[in-house]
Amino acid sequence: SHLPHLIAYTIVGTADDLQQVTQSEVIKFSAGGFRDFTRIAASDPTMWRDVFLSNKDAVLDMLQRFSEDLSQLQRAIRWGDGDALYDRFARTRAIRRSIVDQGQDDAAADFGRKHD
Repeated sequence: SHLPHLIAYTIVGTADDLQQVTQSEVIKFSAGGFRDFTRIAASDPTMWRDVFLSNKDAVLDMLQRFSEDLSQLQRAIRWGDGDALYDRFARTRAIRRSIVDQGQDDAAADFGRKHD
């Protein structure tokens, strides 16, 4: 659960940096996907600083794995490997659908799961 926070914080910061450099309104004209994805960047910075520092080794391990996965996607785009991109996107789409099917896309306490 830590990595999405780092990614959201980074994407918002990158968008703002780009906006400053290009003198454009990157964030103002971003679409709903940007808003939805970066929602967690509004989280408490003090708490997340402490969480990241307290879990430094695990966070660094996960960041390394994420960086490797991101590098694979960069290579696929660079080399025009549409099959690799499609396979990754289809796989992760199916995973996302299973998350929703399991009820983990519900804002209710405990994702709306009923307990016996």
